[in-house]
Amino acid sequence: MDLSKHAFFEGKIVPLADAKINIAVHGFLYGTTVFSGMRAYWNEDKKRLFVFRPYEHFHRLLNSARMMAMEIPYDEEGLIWLTLDLLRTDDWKEDIYLRPTIYKADMGIGVRLHNLRDEFSMFVTAFDKYLANDSNAHLTFSSWRRIDDNVIPARGKVSGSYANSALIKTDANRAGFDEAIVLDQNGHISEGSAMNIFMMRDGILVTPPPTDNILEGITRRSVMELARNELGIQVVERSIDRTEAFIAEEIFMTGTAAQIVAATKVDFRPVGKGVMGPITTKLRALFDDVVRAKIPKYEQWNVEVK
Repeated sequence: MDLSKHAFFEGKIVPLADAKINIAVHGFLYGTTVFSGMRAYWNEDKKRLFVFRPYEHFHRLLNSARMMAMEIPYDEEGLIWLTLDLLRTDDWKEDIYLRPTIYKADMGIGVRLHNLRDEFSMFVTAFDKYLANDSNAHLTFSSWRRIDDNVIPARGKVSGSYANSALIKTDANRAGFDEAIVLDQNGHISEGSAMNIFMMRDGILVTPPPTDNILEGITRRSVMELARNELGIQVVERSIDRTEAFIAEEIFMTGTAAQIVAATKVDFRPVGKGVMGPITTKLRALFDDVVRAKIPKYEQWNVEVK
């Protein structure tokens, strides 16, 4: 991956090589950082870069920060302006991924959240596919359970909680699968290692509710709106049993990095006809046009880098 030449670090834009933290920093030692993954897409026809739903991403980031007793001197609009300044600095002309992070910046030993300095940083990288096999993914049920809201809040993007995701993803990959489905503490389907999940059942698009320990995904929210408004599909948020994955007509996963990943097998059982289904196909094409600012109806979701 091509990393940005610059980063936002400790209040200003600096060369990426100078954006360094000490190994004694609290966020590094204890995972006391929160982050968001954001995307910006290059529109070749308009010769412009568009950041997808930055306000929603920063709103969720600031909510994650509140859960972790963090405060920074920026609101959503201020963070958007910082983002635009950083992107203009390196003049990107391709699809990219942005990683804004808030972290406990004091150095030293001691587990706590209070009486620590908080800092904001962000870097950028060129980005294509998160999952190579994104139109024919083979899933398995993970033996690991999803973190619970009373353990580490799943609706917050807390860096330390992604040890859970890493365990899930590595076990699935080493067993020969592309991705995993993770159950919550009640045995209901929660999400993938780092993606939300949807399934078509009897013509209805079903996805787990936020109370089943999912990340409240921005791509998830966008896909739900597109399915309802553009495809006329009923979308229902409800708990999903494990065996429903074996009888679903279609399954797909969503995330900022992953976008829309079509699943065609779950534990060696074909999903529907064993190929990417028609609803998933339509949503993938529609979503790709929306994020590249090709559909005026949704232009408010895109912020142009001028």
